[in-house]
Amino acid sequence: MKFDLHTHHDRCGHAQDKIRDYIEAAIKGGLSVIGISDHSPYFGSPLEHAQPQIAMAKSEFPRYVEEVLALKQEYAGKIDVLLGVESDFFPEHIEIYKQEYAKYPFDYIIGSVHLSGGVSIFNRNRWKGLSNPEKVVHKEEYYRLIQESARTGLFQILGHIDAMKGFYPAFSDIPTPKVDETLQVISDCGVAIEINTSGKTKDVGGWYPSDEILERALHYGVEVTFGSDSHVPSRVGDEWDQVRARLKEIGFTHWVYYKEKKKQSVQL
Repeated sequence: MKFDLHTHHDRCGHAQDKIRDYIEAAIKGGLSVIGISDHSPYFGSPLEHAQPQIAMAKSEFPRYVEEVLALKQEYAGKIDVLLGVESDFFPEHIEIYKQEYAKYPFDYIIGSVHLSGGVSIFNRNRWKGLSNPEKVVHKEEYYRLIQESARTGLFQILGHIDAMKGFYPAFSDIPTPKVDETLQVISDCGVAIEINTSGKTKDVGGWYPSDEILERALHYGVEVTFGSDSHVPSRVGDEWDQVRARLKEIGFTHWVYYKEKKKQSVQL
């Protein structure tokens, strides 16, 4: 049974095409489940539409939910359409986000750290001129935020947990025990991590997280799910079969998705 829980569309300002196009691509690709999970508005900002090239406007959010729910009904019997959202994690605004999400019947919420130390994790310039000890500090702050996001109880899934390597592949080689510590926290909190195949669109290539982290995740009993993080319909379900095969090689026996925030286990 094929599923993909991480897809975007044109509302966020940096993805192409409509939600329907992603659903149709999923059906064409043989998926049984497609999750729609566009970027949440910046609820902590006083602006109606902060960062218009990154996330949707606040006023678009109820329309987004309404559209997904309508498509869920329309496609019933053809494919299971799930209502999700990819949520930025801002510790100082977590209560606002909880209040907003409580208004809607989400199947799942992906929590993703996109900013660390006030700088985008994808900003390659953040690494320029740093000493090795300073690089460790940056990496550990990123994983501290991921730990904190796991502990909120708001998220069923944590997104791309080593995406900081996207435009700085050497990130993976920065030594710190914080990664193992973070995996233990994630396991303790019962949150899943996604294998996100969008790393292939960045300098690093490949997937998030690395095989090494996936091996450690298995050791700590962390459950995994799949997300293409597609911003174009053609990437829906991208490399699903390869990810499934690799997980089996690592030693995983199943992966999960969420419906009505309840874990659904799928054998590999």
